[in-house]
Amino acid sequence: MRSQRSRVCLGVLAAFTMVIAACGDDDDSDAAGDDSASADVAATADEASTPASTEAAADGEPVTLSLLHAATPADIELMGVLTDRYTELHPNVTFEFETHPGGEEGDNLVKTKLATGEMNDIFYYNSGSLLQALSPDRTIEPLTGDPALDTVSEGFLPAVTFNDEIYGVPAGPGFAGGILYNRDIYADLGLEVPKTWAEFEANNEAIKAAGIPPVLATYADAWTAQLFVLADYYNVAQQAPDFTDLYTNNKAKYATTPAALQGFQRLAEGAEKGWYQDDYLSTTHVDGLGMLARGEVAQYPMLSVVVPAIEADNPGTAEKIGFFAQPSDSADINGATLWLPNALYIAENSEHKDAAKDFLRWVTSVESAEYVMSKIPPTGPIVLEGVTLPDTVLPVVKDVQAYVDSGHASPALEFLSPVKGPGLPQISVEVGSGIRDAEDGAATYDDDVEKQAKQLGLEGW
Repeated sequence: MRSQRSRVCLGVLAAFTMVIAACGDDDDSDAAGDDSASADVAATADEASTPASTEAAADGEPVTLSLLHAATPADIELMGVLTDRYTELHPNVTFEFETHPGGEEGDNLVKTKLATGEMNDIFYYNSGSLLQALSPDRTIEPLTGDPALDTVSEGFLPAVTFNDEIYGVPAGPGFAGGILYNRDIYADLGLEVPKTWAEFEANNEAIKAAGIPPVLATYADAWTAQLFVLADYYNVAQQAPDFTDLYTNNKAKYATTPAALQGFQRLAEGAEKGWYQDDYLSTTHVDGLGMLARGEVAQYPMLSVVVPAIEADNPGTAEKIGFFAQPSDSADINGATLWLPNALYIAENSEHKDAAKDFLRWVTSVESAEYVMSKIPPTGPIVLEGVTLPDTVLPVVKDVQAYVDSGHASPALEFLSPVKGPGLPQISVEVGSGIRDAEDGAATYDDDVEKQAKQLGLEGW
C-alpha cells in the first residue's frame, strides 16, 4: 500500500514540476498582468477557433445550466470568466449561478444537495479527499473516457478518481499553501524570508515593534484558519515519512505524532504571542486581502490562488505580494505544500448532461486555458497538457516555482490520503483564538477524522 501511494505522490509532484517549469526562470521578467503580454495571450485566445469538441453545441437548442461554486472572490472571478467566454461561443447556453460558503458549512450544503437530488447541473468543488465523502459513484456523473479528459495531466487524475471511475476535470491553477507576505514591509524593515520557525518568530517581533500586526487572521471565514496546520504537511512528511500511510490506516494520530502536532502548536502560538490584528475574529477573508495589499498587516497564512482577488480589488498591488513556505525548526527542512486545482463535476441527476459535458470539454481545452490566463494572471500551474504559462508571471508564482524546481515541494495530505475530517476549520478557529490548546485541538481533530473515516467505510477504521 505504501509503494502504491508513493507512486501517486511522485506522479502528482511530477505534474506540478512539469507545468510550473513552463513559467521560465528569468528573474528580470515582469509580473503577470503586463499589458503587452496579456494582450498577446488574449489575441491568441480570441483568434482561436471554437474547440472541435464544442462546435456542435454552438447552434444547439437553448439550454440553461445551473452552476454551484464557493462564494470566494477567486471562484467568482474564475467561473465568471469561463462562463462568459463559453456563452460568447455558444449563445444558446445560459448559466445561472448559486454560491455556497466555505468550510464545513459549504461541505454540508454540497453533500445535502447531492443526497437529496437537488444539486445544480454543474458544481465546482475540491478534488482529493473531500470528493470521497460525496459518494461519487451514486451522486456524480462519471467522465471516464470522455474527451473532456484528453488534455488533463495524468498526475491530476487520482485526485478525481473513485473506484476506478473519473468524475471531474480541473479548472484554474494549482497552488501552494504557506505564508503570503507584503514585500514592501519586508524591504522597509530589512527582513529576509525566514527558513526556520525561529527566524519567522524573530521577524514577527520586528514587525510588531514597527506597529504592524505581523500575521493576518480572518476567522470570520473559518476555512482560512486551517493554513498553519495544512500548509505544514511538507514539514510533517520530511520528519515522519511514514505518517501518510500510518494515518490513512488508523495507526498514527495528529495528537500523538510530534511532527503533525506542530501545526496546531504553530496555530496556538499566534494567539499566545498576539501576532494577529485586534479584530481577527470578525475580519473576513475579503477584508483581509485588502489589508495585506495595503500593508496594514505583514503576512497571511494562505493559498497562493487568492492573489488575483487581491489585484482585482486593489489594482497594482499583486506585485507587492510574495510567498514563502511555512518554516520548520530546521533550515534543512524548508519546502512548500502544494494543492491540486479544484474540479468541475456534473450531478448525476442533471437533466442537461450533454450540455454540461460540452462545457467541461471546453474548460479543458488549450483555448480556454489561454483565454483564462489572458484575464486572470495565473497563480500556479495549469494541469492541462499543451498549456504553457506566460513568462511574465506574478512574484508569488516565481516563489512557488523556486521550491518545486529545487525539489522541495510535496502535495498536500488531502491528495495523498482519503482521510480528512470536516471539522478542521472550526477546530482551527478555537485553537487559533485560544479557546482550545494545541493538544486538545489535535485530539479533537483526530476524533473528527475517525468519524469521517468510519462514515466512508475505510479499511482499518
